[in-house]
Amino acid sequence: MRTVGQKDEIAKLIAVCGRDIFAAANMQQERNYVQHGTVTCYEHSVSVAYVSVWLARCMGLRVDSASLIRGALLHDYFLYDWHRAEEAGKWHGFRHAQRALDNAQRDFHLNAVERDVIRKHMFPLNLRPPRYRESVLVSCADKLCALGEMVELSALRRRVRRVEACVQLG
Repeated sequence: MRTVGQKDEIAKLIAVCGRDIFAAANMQQERNYVQHGTVTCYEHSVSVAYVSVWLARCMGLRVDSASLIRGALLHDYFLYDWHRAEEAGKWHGFRHAQRALDNAQRDFHLNAVERDVIRKHMFPLNLRPPRYRESVLVSCADKLCALGEMVELSALRRRVRRVEACVQLG
């Protein structure tokens, strides 16, 4: 079983690797959009980053942690309320990954792994399979977190609060 210190280690890693992302106004804008249930897009993105790192560690996978975290934080960087038909259209599930990638490339310098994570996180809904381990992890973590958010697991909010504490300290 993981200790609080080990959990804080993941939160600190996310805060460090995502420092420029957390500082961006558009990332903060994600706090205004509900993703699933009562969870914001910002909370969802932080939770996906956390679960992605946790999964990699549990499976003993060698990954580029910075790219994993940055891609996870930006995987839903589409910046609109997808619940409003006039903003998202009826094809949000199929199209938002590309919109998130376009926005992320506009606002940040991304490497190939980060781009693949964002572009392919909706596999198999988007037909192109992930190319990197990091992309597969984020795709899996995204689905796990979405399921948890729909049943409103309180662990999600605790993870987000730990990362937020580290961001404020950093």
